Amino acid sequence: MTLTKLLPRLPIERTLGVISGRWKAVIIHVLLEGPKRTCEIESQITGISQKVLIQQLKALEEHGIVWRKTSLEEPQRVDYSLTPLGLSLQPLILSLQDWGQQHAQELGDSHRLISCDAVVRSLDGRRQCDSNIVVKGESS
Repeated sequence: MTLTKLLPRLPIERTLGVISGRWKAVIIHVLLEGPKRTCEIESQITGISQKVLIQQLKALEEHGIVWRKTSLEEPQRVDYSLTPLGLSLQPLILSLQDWGQQHAQELGDSHRLISCDAVVRSLDGRRQCDSNIVVKGESS
């Protein structure tokens, strides 16, 4: 596999290079539930455009985080799922969420946080995130 963009050589910067970017952590969070079609991911993440979703999925695939499976059925179907390497990010994603909450609290900025539910929803409309942040103030 050839990476189009070389990653930093320091491990912590490499990690950030792989998971940082608009919506990548949220996409990973959604795919932790299991394989999804592009349209399912797009409908679960409020505010993401199809163009950005496809770009980020390609980048995650390039870095070995996501698998793309194309079916031969008609109409053609594309499913995305996390690789074992992608699944190993679950504790990191949860820790980043916890740290973000702690950081906001320490700086007296908790009032600006929004619930993960404000951005990620389940396909059946039920609560999606484990976050217990109360939605207050601005939405993003």
